[in-house]
Amino acid sequence: MVATQRMRAASEKHSKNVTQRGNVAKSLKPQEESSPVGPWLLGLFIFVVCGSALFEIIQHIRAFA
Repeated sequence: MVATQRMRAASEKHSKNVTQRGNVAKSLKPQEESSPVGPWLLGLFIFVVCGSALFEIIQHIRAFA
């Protein structure tokens, strides 16, 4: 009895997908938008890039002085 009630509830939940043909989302659960890179890794990357650029500038200044 419980299985038929569960099937009926699932059928009613997904019945609207039959009439939408092609416009159905892959999942009914809302997906959170998340960046593929965490904030710590992004901060480390910016630190390394800006730090190396700063050292290059200092090195060029010393070479011409």
